[in-house]
Amino acid sequence: MLRLQRARPQAVRYYLGSAHYRSDLDWGEDGLAEAESAYARIEGFLQRAAEMLGDDVTGAIPEPFAAAMNDDLAVSRALGVVHDTVRAGNTALADGDKETLASAYAAVVAMTDVLGLAPRDYATGSDESRLHDVVDGLVPAMLEAREAARSRKDFAEADRIRDALAAAGVLLEDTPAGPRWKLA
Repeated sequence: MLRLQRARPQAVRYYLGSAHYRSDLDWGEDGLAEAESAYARIEGFLQRAAEMLGDDVTGAIPEPFAAAMNDDLAVSRALGVVHDTVRAGNTALADGDKETLASAYAAVVAMTDVLGLAPRDYATGSDESRLHDVVDGLVPAMLEAREAARSRKDFAEADRIRDALAAAGVLLEDTPAGPRWKLA
């Protein structure tokens, strides 16, 4: 028996859209795990792009995405366009090409909005979102304390903070733009 408690709602939605509505869907843990991984790649791109660009970017739906949706709701093909755009955006991000990145970011935001998969849609509206607000307030404060400890060369304290965050399920990644975090 499949346990839906192990999957986020957006991963389930992604999984359900991965097969054409006229096709059978092989429902199982492996497929759901793949959907979670694929959705996490989209989320990761959007987060990294927003860090570089900010959230105030608008754009249009790409023609191949619109064509897929207009072709008998070929959502699985439309998801392919989303991932192609994410790949192009990740390449632009790695190359420092802000113009291409902004275009890809805006397109992915628009496409995930159409599909009901926009990460921001899942960040509010429940008791869990209040917990997210608390975490979003506490983790940056701990990261600031860690950076202060590192700047005064108190590496034992910086390591203690990093370890405490890891024990709480917060994964840290030190980047040139500063530390980035996500929940494990």
